[in-house]
Amino acid sequence: MKKLILKSLLLALIIFTPCVSIAGVSVHVNVPLPPPIIFPAPPSLIVIPETNVYAVPDIHDDIFFYSGWWWRPWQGRWYRSRYYDRGWAFYPNPPYFYQNIPPGWRQDYRNRHWKGYRWDHKPIPHYQIQRNWNKWKQDRYWEDRGWGVREYHKRPVQKKYYDARKPQPKPKPQPEYRHGYPR
Repeated sequence: MKKLILKSLLLALIIFTPCVSIAGVSVHVNVPLPPPIIFPAPPSLIVIPETNVYAVPDIHDDIFFYSGWWWRPWQGRWYRSRYYDRGWAFYPNPPYFYQNIPPGWRQDYRNRHWKGYRWDHKPIPHYQIQRNWNKWKQDRYWEDRGWGVREYHKRPVQKKYYDARKPQPKPKPQPEYRHGYPR
């Protein structure tokens, strides 16, 4: 009897093992990587006014540096890397800093104007940005220097204040409670 049960189990194992391996599901999503951009030397960058975003201005493709990462849009997707020339990996969403980049920043760069003012941008060597970007951000280095824009005025900070002449919103009435239940 034991031999019959053992043979039955062995036969069931032989029959069902291939079915289990056939039932395996494999899903591959192939997101193409952007083609490399060959730089003869590490690129110089500029800081885009009113941001802490650096850009490589003298190439056709957009490459940005922000908070220790290099960012690159390509074919409607975003990629990021710790290096400007390699290691690009797909990033699922546009980076949040990108919403502050004006679409015409390159034209402003070429014309040396920012919002009607003279923009005296100076190229910043790659090694200086790699070494100093975090300290510059913390110290508001570019903001204090007006991002190289002549006659740049810091945006005034809007303070909320109480104006007695304006009607103030009335507080919402609270339900009355009697014996723990609302009326």
